[in-house]
Amino acid sequence: MRKPSTAVKTIWGVTVNAPATALPAVVIGAGPTGLAAAAHLTGRGMETLVLEAGPAAGTAVREWGHVRLFSTWSELVDPAAEKLLSPTGWTTPDGGTCPSGADWAEKYLQPLADVLGDRVRYGTTVTGVSRLGRDRIVDADREQQPFTVRTRSADGTEARILARAVIDASGTWSTPSPIGADGLPALGEHAASARVSYRIPDLKDPAVRARYAGKRTAVIGSGASAFTALASLADVAKDEPGTHSVWILRRGISGSTFGGGTADQLPARGALGLAAKAAVDAGHADAVTGFRTEVIEPGADDSLTLVAEDGRRLDPVDEVIVLTGLRPDLSFLSELRLGLDERLQAPTELAPLIDPNQHSCGTVYPHGHRELSHPEQGVYLVGMKSYGRAPTFLAMTGYEQVRSVTAALAGDIESADRVELTLPETGVCGGAGLFDTPATAETDGGGCCAPEPSLVQIGTAAPAGTAAAEEPAPAGGCCA
Repeated sequence: MRKPSTAVKTIWGVTVNAPATALPAVVIGAGPTGLAAAAHLTGRGMETLVLEAGPAAGTAVREWGHVRLFSTWSELVDPAAEKLLSPTGWTTPDGGTCPSGADWAEKYLQPLADVLGDRVRYGTTVTGVSRLGRDRIVDADREQQPFTVRTRSADGTEARILARAVIDASGTWSTPSPIGADGLPALGEHAASARVSYRIPDLKDPAVRARYAGKRTAVIGSGASAFTALASLADVAKDEPGTHSVWILRRGISGSTFGGGTADQLPARGALGLAAKAAVDAGHADAVTGFRTEVIEPGADDSLTLVAEDGRRLDPVDEVIVLTGLRPDLSFLSELRLGLDERLQAPTELAPLIDPNQHSCGTVYPHGHRELSHPEQGVYLVGMKSYGRAPTFLAMTGYEQVRSVTAALAGDIESADRVELTLPETGVCGGAGLFDTPATAETDGGGCCAPEPSLVQIGTAAPAGTAAAEEPAPAGGCCA
């Protein structure tokens, strides 16, 4: 069957596609969720175009390719994608193992993108999305107009693509959160940028290892990425004298600080927290609690001193690793009418289900096209971007999101509404968890999903027989 044709013309150096028949659904981002969306759209016979800013599929995933995920292969392959791949002779990796980011990209994402062929366009950055001839102010015939997707290619060429729908799966990787607890960069953060990193370092790379070996490093953050960095630096400390971490937490230490441990239904995720605790217990890292960085002061010897809002000053450090979360880039969507929660920057119907002010766990109720919809019909934010600033996103969440969204776009509302999602529990939920004092049974009846766990002791060796004592945690799990 011949594909619908698209006439192309150039106006003042800008390429514009003028559809002769059907318009494609444009997917922004060729990462796990974006490619899954394309697989579902293709499976329903819908014209699809995936726009990827990088040179290959899973460009962002490749940037943390050294990190091992805490989800297994069985949870990382979308069913519609597998259906496309199977006729090519592609073999599903061992479902019980946890791949690295590099494995995920090379063994699954790139083969999937290759099957999709010219439906995936690389080196194409989306710079704006709107309605044809309508800015966000205009009501007249708005929903009858196609979307306009403005792009810029690697050589600077601009183009405008017309689309019937837009699925933004561009993620949050490019916009890490800064050091400041108020959401703004700490004073001096930009000036110290040469000594500040916002990524988990690849300490198997000799050049990167040399940057941290024998040095004193501040690690700021309290999630799986921070756990991974602490455990990795502790491994370096065993061979490189003088290597030490200062773990900076904005909250106090509680039972939820190190995750669910052996109670986590994703064992590799639970092991990360145990490994971070082991790093503290072994003396490779010092935990500093209730510290909200306000200023980074440079020293004469190229060291950095972190100063808290309450005036506390830490001993100088050589490097700073900031792992305080990610946030969505909404700048290119400014002409669309989006319904976003004022706190999380997530769709308003989804936000209450994932609000970290209420949930300190990774449990989220099943949700699909209805929770992901906006006043601007036909546009969806999916994948990690749908969570806004909330953490604990899992790949299988994104896969179910796009299954529902694409069914809705195809007019199959019965299937779109039939949303089923069961996520592995973290083994810990103390209710509200964004400030100093975790919620307790006395204050709010316990957590939203499980009883508040007992407090964790730090500064002592891990008991024999625990996962932390017996074997190191897999180094990874930042995103899925």
